Amino acid sequence: MQVTSTAIPDVLIVEPDVHADGRGFFLETYHADRYRQHGIAGPFVQDNHSRSVAGTLRGLHLQLQRPQGKLIRVIEGEILDVAVDVRRGSPTFGRWVGVSLDAESFKQVYVPPGFAHGFCVVSPIAQVEYKCTDLYDPSGEIGIAWDDPALAIAWPVADPVLSPRDQRHPPLAAVLDQLPAY
Repeated sequence: MQVTSTAIPDVLIVEPDVHADGRGFFLETYHADRYRQHGIAGPFVQDNHSRSVAGTLRGLHLQLQRPQGKLIRVIEGEILDVAVDVRRGSPTFGRWVGVSLDAESFKQVYVPPGFAHGFCVVSPIAQVEYKCTDLYDPSGEIGIAWDDPALAIAWPVADPVLSPRDQRHPPLAAVLDQLPAY
């Protein structure tokens, strides 16, 4: 397994060892000891699975009271996965990193607690699975506008398919006082 940092060092790309032959393939999608050695400590307590159509954008979401680290992978299709550092006082505060994830490469991305997270589907269909380091708490979730000009995220769609909730998220500047400290 190979783990590399992104332009925001706390966001990691994981490339698991894939054993392929004429029968198909095998890989470990998570191994606590190996991932811990690379700075992905967990523990992971909840798994999520979404299926979305082309152009769907989910996010940007952030848990406040129960911050979640997320280990994300795609099992069908392709997405652009985005993490935004929203930790007040962080040297990379307000910066974002995007990682292309697809079912064929088996790459994963680890987004630590304290980051807003979202993704956009760039294939006809995408199924995304991710492990979380804490349980989802709807009362502690906030969102940030996907199209906040201050973030200037280079999403691959101009007019994404959004949930009603994701259509109403405020810009980063409107939630500054709620954000976690670095």
